[in-house]
Amino acid sequence: QVQLVESGGGFMQAGGSLRLSCAASGRTFSSYAMGWFRQAPGKEREFVAAIRWSGGSTYYADSVKGRFTISRDNAKNTVYLQMNSLKPEDTAVYYCAADQTYRSSWYQSSMSRVYDYWGQGTQVTVSS
Repeated sequence: QVQLVESGGGFMQAGGSLRLSCAASGRTFSSYAMGWFRQAPGKEREFVAAIRWSGGSTYYADSVKGRFTISRDNAKNTVYLQMNSLKPEDTAVYYCAADQTYRSSWYQSSMSRVYDYWGQGTQVTVSS
């Protein structure tokens, strides 16, 4: 079992920055990659970014590329999502998730159904 707890959400004006954290506990050594997803009211959950624990390679959705940065601290079992140049359309509940299976492509890692564990989510609201 892996437990995930997100924090760092809040209210921000457009153009501002927020950093989300996802603290992992339990059998974290068995996780292959971590992902961030978001879900806005009335919309489906969408992929934001992913990172592999080993090596730290990353992958981003086009909508956040160049504005968001995913990183990890292996010693703290924590994954971060630095969000800069925030836009009102970034408003959503943000979730972190853990995938325990090797994936041969980033496309697979962008699909929510491959993730085994999910956090409770943290709200991010961006005003115009």
